[in-house]
Amino acid sequence: MSGFLQSFACEFARLDASNLDRLRDLYSADVHFTDPLHEVCGLVELERYFSELYANVEHLHFEFISHDEICDGQGYLRWIMSYRHPRLNGGKLISLEGCSLLRWNGAGKVVRHRDYFDAGALLYQHVPLLGAAIRWLQRRLA
Repeated sequence: MSGFLQSFACEFARLDASNLDRLRDLYSADVHFTDPLHEVCGLVELERYFSELYANVEHLHFEFISHDEICDGQGYLRWIMSYRHPRLNGGKLISLEGCSLLRWNGAGKVVRHRDYFDAGALLYQHVPLLGAAIRWLQRRLA
């Protein structure tokens, strides 16, 4: 990995509910974060979002599997996220592949973070009644 992407991935993978203050080391104060379910502007809002995320899961782990630096100050990280939520999938581990587009400034802090992943695979498919309906629909479309 490029120096920045490797460092970011290592530090991000170490985050948990007890050390979210470390987000300040990774992101600029005016960061813009987007994933298929949320859009957050500013470091304070990002800290709040991550705090809620970590409070609602029993386990959350990122394994970074590859990268691509597009140009100076911008690149992609591919990852596998594994998590366990007591009300999803019977509390069993759920894994999901995704990709993050990062843009960082000269100070080495991320100013834009956009995650790409299948929201159905993350959440909807694992909600008891909704998940069954989604799986039925997927089989019908296949």
